[in-house]
Amino acid sequence: MKSIVLSMIYALCFVSLSAQINSNTNDNPFRQLGQELPTANSYRNASGAPGHAYWQNRADYVMELRLDDIKQQLYGTETITYHNNSPDQLSYLWLQLDQNMRAMDSETYEIRTHSMSDRMTPGQLQRLDPDFDGGLKIQEVKDASGNDLSHTINKTMMRINLPEPLASGESISFSIKWWYNINDRMQIGGRSGYEYFEEDDNYLYTIAQFFPRMCAYNDIEGWQNKQFLGRGEFTLIFGDYDVKITVPADHQVSSTGELQNMDQVLSKKHQERYKKATTEYETPVIIVTEDEARAAEKSKVKKEKTWHYKADNVRDFAFASSRKFIWDAMAVKMGDRTVMAMSMYPKEGNPLWEKFSTKAVAHTLKWYSHYTFDYPYPVAWSIHAARIGMEYPMICFNFGRPEKDGTYSARTKYGMIGVIIHEVGHNYFPMIVNSDERQWTWMDEGLNTFLQYLTEQQWERDYPSRRGPAHKITDYMGGDKSNISPIMTNSESIYQFGNNAYGKPATALNILRETIMGRELFDHAFKEYSRRWMFKQPYPADFFRTMEDASGVDLDWFWRGWFYTNDHCDLALKSVDHFMINPKDPQKLSKMQKDERSEALENISAIRNREEIAQTQDEIDPSIRDFYTDYDELDYDAIDEENYDKFISSLTEEEKAVLEENQNYYRITVERVGGLVMPVIMKFVYEDGTDEVIRIPAEIWRMGSTEVTKVYARSKKIEQVILDPFLETADVNMDDNFHPRQEAADRFEIFKSQPRRSSENPMQRQQRAIKKS
Repeated sequence: MKSIVLSMIYALCFVSLSAQINSNTNDNPFRQLGQELPTANSYRNASGAPGHAYWQNRADYVMELRLDDIKQQLYGTETITYHNNSPDQLSYLWLQLDQNMRAMDSETYEIRTHSMSDRMTPGQLQRLDPDFDGGLKIQEVKDASGNDLSHTINKTMMRINLPEPLASGESISFSIKWWYNINDRMQIGGRSGYEYFEEDDNYLYTIAQFFPRMCAYNDIEGWQNKQFLGRGEFTLIFGDYDVKITVPADHQVSSTGELQNMDQVLSKKHQERYKKATTEYETPVIIVTEDEARAAEKSKVKKEKTWHYKADNVRDFAFASSRKFIWDAMAVKMGDRTVMAMSMYPKEGNPLWEKFSTKAVAHTLKWYSHYTFDYPYPVAWSIHAARIGMEYPMICFNFGRPEKDGTYSARTKYGMIGVIIHEVGHNYFPMIVNSDERQWTWMDEGLNTFLQYLTEQQWERDYPSRRGPAHKITDYMGGDKSNISPIMTNSESIYQFGNNAYGKPATALNILRETIMGRELFDHAFKEYSRRWMFKQPYPADFFRTMEDASGVDLDWFWRGWFYTNDHCDLALKSVDHFMINPKDPQKLSKMQKDERSEALENISAIRNREEIAQTQDEIDPSIRDFYTDYDELDYDAIDEENYDKFISSLTEEEKAVLEENQNYYRITVERVGGLVMPVIMKFVYEDGTDEVIRIPAEIWRMGSTEVTKVYARSKKIEQVILDPFLETADVNMDDNFHPRQEAADRFEIFKSQPRRSSENPMQRQQRAIKKS
């Protein structure tokens, strides 16, 4: 009897781990990311930081642009000065011609798949056989002396064949003259293009990836050589831009960089308003009013103005132009500097844009800087553009248009604020932390979506964020695996682009922050990564290694599961068993067992026999009764008491204390149904209404087991066990996370035929209700 009790005590600290079987290779989820990551070197070291020999090339641009508002064409000349900071000699240079995605012979059209249905829109039919020629027309490529340079155009890329190799440390200047037809975004789509407003016969231009740009040449890829097919965005290098943009004189122009000739393009009145905005930190100042924009819509002057912008150390350049623009601005304190947060939008964007846009820009700069580094540029623009959200250095194009009566739905409001936060946030990733978007979309979209979530929650309590919390990714992760790609998939080959490149990596980072590492360790490591790679070009291994190096947490298992596989998290409470130590005291044991017997379920026959049998035979004839007729095996006697006394005297004081505690022991077995290993988080709800949270690190699965068992001793009885009680592990099936199992009632509706609900938004409904009252 003593050995039984000692065995029970020993079992309290026992954790059972089911053995890994049927494997001749190491498929343990905790194996290190050795082969998956490139070998560290002098360019990128093993800690995830730039190495002592890190280098990157640069390109400076001087451009003169002219926007033809009659023909919707853009003309440009540019002089590029390319600096070879690599240790290599370059015999040719590669440039990106992204506009050739819209050339008539574009491979984007050829690789696009189609479908037919009973109902097709004119736009869908038009896209079956595109007839718009939006490709770049390269008119000349010349060296610094004006001589023609040999060049070869390969779809969306152009190779310049150098007359002699460009040595390490040397620079070369050359010029390109070009033009192209600007696409109608509303008809054929695109990140860049124009929107036509038929009511006032005006155009709103949002112009980007419009000029021949240098490809990146780096220590990982050499020359970036993936064609632009439309999805994988941009692999670019830093440089300084000096750009003059000629537009109709009544246009307002927003752009990457700082305006150099404000006194030439703005009236005295507008200059004074702008100056006032530079000291206004609370409320945006209207620089160009709605009334002024409405007047410009009607004037349509034929004269032109040239806006001159300069931008230092940026990787790209974009601008917007329209006579429809309203312009507001406010100042944002950034350390000892002042950054200008500004917006341009047409009257169709009000009242939504005047109320929220610039304040959302300022809010984004504040909180992204809090989690990364102080925003280093002088301005940040938000430009109204229907249906798109797109980012470039210091400027972004954002959707969010209210109804014509000025009302808007909650979806429109929060969608607009969210997209502004997201696109302004892209200034940090990838405009400053310059990841390779053409290869790895998640490195900018995923990280940015994560910071977007944190920033949205700072905007409004319980802000309805679409992505970030773990439970919002479970439908995707638990879905059909044939239609899901690992995060570590090239941008052009991703299934479910939004979930894969935005939602899942953002969720993964939020789980790291809240559950795996904790906020303090995560925030420090994330900020270290951001600062290490400011104005440099990181790759996935640099991020993975920095997060571990700066936190002291081995995360190889996490990167492997979340980023390299399609596995999902599904932990289940396989069993919860309640034990109590056999008290051995014959008096207590007898009472306990009799109480259990009296509370046990009773067979129906026994119940009916007791009621229907008037007398049993032994009641009729007592002579057949004997010792066993009234014997109760649960009774105790003097021998039992004597044996108990001997048992007690053999125990140590510690062993006696365990018996006297009268603890409840719970054996809990958790099954790993899904492939992902994750921490085991449980909530014990006790009979008295109190609760306790248990957090077990993911390393409990370190042996590759699919089941783990823990035993807990508690003085109080557990009424309920809940696995993942705070929805923090992205468990795809919560039905098996409760003991006792929780059943959710299916709901049905009693209804009579009702008039169809109108499509009005809540603001319109409220206005109608006020009128009725």
